[in-house]
Amino acid sequence: MKASTVSPAASGKWRIDIYDLLIKFGLIVASLVCLLPFVHVASKSLSSDSYVIANKVFLWPKGFTLEAYGKIIADASILRSLYISVIVTVLFTVLGMVLTICAAYPLSRAQFKGRRVITFIFLFTMYFSGGIIPDYMNINNLGLMDTIWSLVLPLSFSVFNLLIMKTSLTSSIPVSLEESARIDGAGHFRILWNIVIPLSKPIIATLSLFFAVGRWNAYQDALFYIKHATDLRPLQLKLYYLVIQASESFQLEATTVTLSNPEVLKASVVVFATLPILCVYPFVQKYFVQGVMLGAVKE
Repeated sequence: MKASTVSPAASGKWRIDIYDLLIKFGLIVASLVCLLPFVHVASKSLSSDSYVIANKVFLWPKGFTLEAYGKIIADASILRSLYISVIVTVLFTVLGMVLTICAAYPLSRAQFKGRRVITFIFLFTMYFSGGIIPDYMNINNLGLMDTIWSLVLPLSFSVFNLLIMKTSLTSSIPVSLEESARIDGAGHFRILWNIVIPLSKPIIATLSLFFAVGRWNAYQDALFYIKHATDLRPLQLKLYYLVIQASESFQLEATTVTLSNPEVLKASVVVFATLPILCVYPFVQKYFVQGVMLGAVKE
């Protein structure tokens, strides 16, 4: 009898298939870890109080009801906070991208003298900063307390996003293209507007999503800077107060939202605050993967 042998090609194919299977399994597990908690929260927000109190809701709503969302939408103060969050997020994203592009473009050009020193100065601030107390004192001294600009200006410039944008422009915008535009008489602003920005749509869409998601989910700065102007409280801060109020026995926020079970309120406000930013993602999805991969591979 002849012993069965496995050819090297077949062995290599089997090894690749195992690695491919392990990668797919890892991606599925990671996806479920991110997805299942949100599905659980969404199911609780759509279930009746009795099932939630009895801990019988897991991945599918029981006693389906939209009572929680109806009461949230009926509260004019929450809709006002939603409007403020949209305005702040749009202003923050637009201003952040303008500052990032205007800083990244000159730093990505080899003819700009001193760009390494300036890049190091920007990079230095990522590791060393004043902290929360100096930031609060600065906002207070500038007279920005209880204004919408206290939520827009302080964090509108991100060094991390600047470095991503700079790397993308360096690797994706050929120097020869810029030189040909200069020969035709184009200046820096003309090159930036007509050449650099149109060719950088993927990375611009990606960084815009980073700016928008970061601003939408933030509430700590509003907790510090918006004290008396309750009409300027963004949605995340409003929902933070509602969740605390639902868990405690005292009144923190003027609202008409009253539910017998605080867990239903918590779940419904989490979903209510997450859905708007999720609706933005499909519009930038086609640019997202391409944008995050720019500059990752050098040829």
